[in-house]
Amino acid sequence: MSCKTVLGVDIGGTHITAALVDMETKTILPDTRARAHVNAQGTVQEVLSAWSAVIRQTLGSQNATDVRLGIAIPGPFDYEKGICQFQNQNKYDCLYGLNVKELLTEHLNTKAENIKLVNDAGCFLRGEVFGGAAKNASSAIGLTLGTGLGSATLLNGVAADADLWHAPFKDGIAEEYLSTRAFLRAYERLTGEKAKNVKHLANLYPHNTAAQEVFQEFAENLALFLAPYLQEIKPEVVIIGGNIANAWNLFIDTTTQKLASMGLTVPIHKAVLAEEAALIGAASYWYDDALQDVEHKA
Repeated sequence: MSCKTVLGVDIGGTHITAALVDMETKTILPDTRARAHVNAQGTVQEVLSAWSAVIRQTLGSQNATDVRLGIAIPGPFDYEKGICQFQNQNKYDCLYGLNVKELLTEHLNTKAENIKLVNDAGCFLRGEVFGGAAKNASSAIGLTLGTGLGSATLLNGVAADADLWHAPFKDGIAEEYLSTRAFLRAYERLTGEKAKNVKHLANLYPHNTAAQEVFQEFAENLALFLAPYLQEIKPEVVIIGGNIANAWNLFIDTTTQKLASMGLTVPIHKAVLAEEAALIGAASYWYDDALQDVEHKA
């Protein structure tokens, strides 16, 4: 396999996705993506077998020893040593205290130095910086807005989980104001009726003043939440993804106007890579090595 190709992996609480990523074009190679459900409450053998099966499916006839792997996985995790620190999170408790890098090395018949384990939240932002909406930025803030609030920062090219979901905000925490349930709760407060989801409210928006008010409130809260971090970090760009970003045009103008009124004019872009971001971001941690290999072989 070419040294310019890296296998990106995204491990979630109930699934694993993998694909081959071209380091030159910074895109996923066609027809290489594989995805499967994982029983996160299973045994060590069941979990590792499920992960390995998807990775092998992505590799096809290629041997795992010939490819580098960038694996996005949630915390808490000792990414450098490869040791899982999940405990009492209803996912992968069986792996607690185990060296996942060594286990994968055995299951895939590869070398430990071929595997990099990295934080999944950071990979979303790193992917968008590597080949998406924030190409070549050296500093950025990334948010994923959906069922929950995901957050990441990129400083000096290093992406990390910002863990802002429980940051104090108004009379609670940020996630209570910047997630799907914030929309549903606000709409029910205004109308006494229940909405199915944010997409439902977006469909109501053109002719429903309550839905319009809900998006207005969300947009202002997003600006108020971002403001102190923009002032502190001074990022070149903000990237926003997640399901709520599908209603981009219904809130972004108000958010940017609110920030501008506070003297903050940082560009805010919608994420463009969707689920590919974590895969590309995880693989991108091998980018410098791939370049060195190309130069060495030239």
